[in-house]
Amino acid sequence: MAGAKAKTKPKRKRKPGRRLFQHDRGLGVRWVAGADEAGRGCLAGPLVAAAVLFDMEALGPREVRALGALNDSKQQTEEAREALYPVVMRHAVRVAVVSRCARGIDSRGLHRTNLAALREALLKVAVPDCICLSDGFAVGDLQGHQGRAVVGGDETSAAIAAASIIAKVTRDRFMHRADRQHPGWDFATHVGYSTPEHRDAIQRIGVSPLHRMSFQSTAYQQLALG
Repeated sequence: MAGAKAKTKPKRKRKPGRRLFQHDRGLGVRWVAGADEAGRGCLAGPLVAAAVLFDMEALGPREVRALGALNDSKQQTEEAREALYPVVMRHAVRVAVVSRCARGIDSRGLHRTNLAALREALLKVAVPDCICLSDGFAVGDLQGHQGRAVVGGDETSAAIAAASIIAKVTRDRFMHRADRQHPGWDFATHVGYSTPEHRDAIQRIGVSPLHRMSFQSTAYQQLALG
């Protein structure tokens, strides 16, 4: 029909994983390791660091498509993270998880604990001639391996984003189990973060063995904590 407008196909939304892999390939090395943590800002539960090693030569278009949904774990739903977890495990060359409990965080301090956990996780997956990427913070001595801190790394690097998925899923699963062992704080819902409901529970029933006492939370102010 004259004058009729041709239908245009909607553009496919580009998956973030492709862009993240472009970043890692642009580093010019075969082996790229990335590390990230989950639970740094929580009132309760462990800090979990994870590291993932990718072989850039082994990841072709098919593998990148499978990992196309990779992105910062905080931007994913729980269902999306759970779906990505086995895909990362299948395509990574090495995966390591390091956990630090509340008492360890209290004794060493959060920042030191975080850097040490990230460094340990990276050293568990590192191979000769790899580059080790960490989200936001330089982690210190990597025993001869090249290290680089990437600001906003879980939205920039595929290896860091993959590590963020592993760390977050591992920690959330732990907190769901903890909810059954320590009922009353509803750990399965907020997984230890400082939500209004979590703070109310602390004020009503106190703290559990999973709570970090070194945090200066207003939720603790009305409690007689020795």
